[in-house]
Amino acid sequence: MKAVRSPLLDAPLPAWRARLLLGLLLGGSLALIGRAFYLQGINNEFLIGKGESRYERIIEIPATRGRILDRHGEVLAMSTPVKSVWAIPEDAKLTPAQLRELARLLETEPRLLSRKLSTARDFVYLKRQIAPDVAERVAALKLPGIHFQNEYRRYYPAGEVTAHMLGFTGAEDVGQEGIELAFEAQLAGKPGSRRVIKDRRGQIVEDVEAIRAPQEGRDVVLALDAKLQYLAFSKLKQAVQEHRAKAGGIVVLDAKSGEILALANLPAYNPNNRSDLSGAQLRNRAITDTFEPGSTFKPFTVALALDKGQVRFDTAIQTAPGKLTIGPATIHDAHPHGLLTVAQVIQKSSNVGTSKIALSLPPEAMWAMFDALGFGQPTKIGFPGEAAGRLRPWQRWRPIEQATMSYGHGISVTLLQLARAYQVFARDGDLVPLSLVKVEAAPAVGARVFSQQTAREVRTMLEMAVQPGGTAPKAQVPGYRVAGKTGTAVKLEGGVYTKKYVSGFVGFAPVSDPRLIVAVMIDEPSAGKYYGGEVAAPVFSSVMESALRALGVPPDDTARPLQFAAASAAKEEM
Repeated sequence: MKAVRSPLLDAPLPAWRARLLLGLLLGGSLALIGRAFYLQGINNEFLIGKGESRYERIIEIPATRGRILDRHGEVLAMSTPVKSVWAIPEDAKLTPAQLRELARLLETEPRLLSRKLSTARDFVYLKRQIAPDVAERVAALKLPGIHFQNEYRRYYPAGEVTAHMLGFTGAEDVGQEGIELAFEAQLAGKPGSRRVIKDRRGQIVEDVEAIRAPQEGRDVVLALDAKLQYLAFSKLKQAVQEHRAKAGGIVVLDAKSGEILALANLPAYNPNNRSDLSGAQLRNRAITDTFEPGSTFKPFTVALALDKGQVRFDTAIQTAPGKLTIGPATIHDAHPHGLLTVAQVIQKSSNVGTSKIALSLPPEAMWAMFDALGFGQPTKIGFPGEAAGRLRPWQRWRPIEQATMSYGHGISVTLLQLARAYQVFARDGDLVPLSLVKVEAAPAVGARVFSQQTAREVRTMLEMAVQPGGTAPKAQVPGYRVAGKTGTAVKLEGGVYTKKYVSGFVGFAPVSDPRLIVAVMIDEPSAGKYYGGEVAAPVFSSVMESALRALGVPPDDTARPLQFAAASAAKEEM
């Protein structure tokens, strides 16, 4: 068969097309050569940047967190080096035997590890903050895709004893509660950084340079005394167990400086092992929980009346027949007393007597006094979650409310607020700010609330309250003159008063030159006793005695023997 040829194929191509094509190829080649010369010879930052983005990394160098120390330099919290195990899931191809061994060392389930390693992510933590020796045993397995990271873990030598005061840190060593959170900026420091070269498996093959050195965290020296803290915690725990109480709290203050020497709560928790915690265990009840203070409030009302000239130390108050009707409500004394002096109203803890004194005062004067004492507002110590309490405006008070507030009902406070307010009787009428940290300089000038004469007269009344005939003989301390007041308040739940009680005692010693203030609160004692003089006063006595002797405070009552409470000791009013 004869081939058929197309005339179009036989036509010659124009010469300019060939030259144009050749010119385009040469131009493109020259452009590529020029670009390569520019990038590699003149401006090579682009290629260097691309290379660095694939192999070079800037890694963070963690700063060591500052320590928390007690006032004598004893370590309460410190950071220890630990390792975290992480993996590149794509590279971590483990046999079933390797997976089981790794799970055993990390104290977890093989199925949980398998789930983590099956993720599509490039990075996954297998276990945070493990001990260095455990990390060494994991490293000895030489598992593919398994790597380690240096970190720090917080350790608390005193465990549950200081838990509520110190708080704790999270997995990133950042404060979550307590002092750890309040002083985060000081404790944390600032991390540093360095430039390294890593291979595709994430392993560092070259350390290039340090960019910024880490700034280590600064230590915090607390006002806390570790020995007094342990003493307060152990005595509180003993009382809570003995009286089968729901909870308890205790505060120990330096009456002269305002330093918080001890603060403990129950139930407690171990900050070194927080695997099984509930919200109730974490609450710092002495600072974050409020309650009606009961009869511990009576001295403030009497002090105001003394200051205003409404009554004198020996003014007679008729409390018979043991009850007082105000509108539709009636106030009762647990035991009728008849005619009492103002001093005896405090000694016997008469609700009727205190109410009569309160009703002789302007409500705005009472409110101003409560406000000056710090009730209804935080103490401003900087502790996270501190409660303000409840103090209603005086314009909304009815006569019955003014009367009941005079003996601690219808108002709510924290245990720390109550302890601080008793400074006015221990310090001759003034208040100084509280301090979580050790006070190196002279204490701040106190804010005057009552006159010196008034404070000393009430101090004498409070000393009478712990003597025979008072409500708290069990608060006495051998060799020391003690002053204080009991409080037993019915709990308010859902706007209704229940048959549950809060038992309390607040006092100070030695009376001749007060050094310590101790406030105790026992929540819902259920072993039969619930009066503050029976439940809280003995805790005060044992803590105060040991604390005064530990601090070397000389006795001021060596001549008079201790009067122990008799079985028929007078019981306080509600």
